[in-house]
Amino acid sequence: MPVNTIMGLFAKSPIKPLQRHVICVNECCSLLIPFFEACSNDDWETAGELREQISHLEKEADVLKREIRLKLPRGLFMPVDRGDMLELLTQQDKLANLAKDISGRVYGRELQIPSSMQKGFVEYVIRCLDAAKQAQKVINELDELLETGFKGREVTLVAEMIHQLDIIEDDTDALQVVLCQQLMVIESKYNPIDIMFLYKILEWVGGIADQAQRVGARLELMLSRS
Repeated sequence: MPVNTIMGLFAKSPIKPLQRHVICVNECCSLLIPFFEACSNDDWETAGELREQISHLEKEADVLKREIRLKLPRGLFMPVDRGDMLELLTQQDKLANLAKDISGRVYGRELQIPSSMQKGFVEYVIRCLDAAKQAQKVINELDELLETGFKGREVTLVAEMIHQLDIIEDDTDALQVVLCQQLMVIESKYNPIDIMFLYKILEWVGGIADQAQRVGARLELMLSRS
């Protein structure tokens, strides 16, 4: 086989496209903070613009996902199992889907978080997004893992980063419980349907941290097979 053909096979690493995809996903998720700020200020025009931005980024992530699926090499020189890479891609793409769904449902109903819960809710959203950011950091270490052949100190570093992701997810669980308790105290003062949606919003936002943890778990599985 010609040398340039061999080098071409090696050059088609899926790592860089996967990293570009996770950057887009996190840009999408990060817009939830200004989105909820606009909602709390009853600024639905700005909230609508941010919802459109979130939707646009989610579509961009979908385009990247499809390109990766179509172009992911099938040859012998793949650094990791193709199926594992595709599953990792699927898991991280779901983060953008969650952000789009959350913003769409909140905006569609013009739903506001009760003022007494606002501070705790913002902290909750930020902590859930910390999980998404931590998942991105883990994905960004794939280059180093590839260079070291998925061995040595780099594997230990990534394992610790995944452990930190688990800790963040535990934090979000605790914050969600507190917010649910606060909502229960005041729920009789609000429209029952709005209350139902508020409980679901708390669940959906927490789903971002849960999904980020699944990204880490998927990579952890990849490490165990390497």
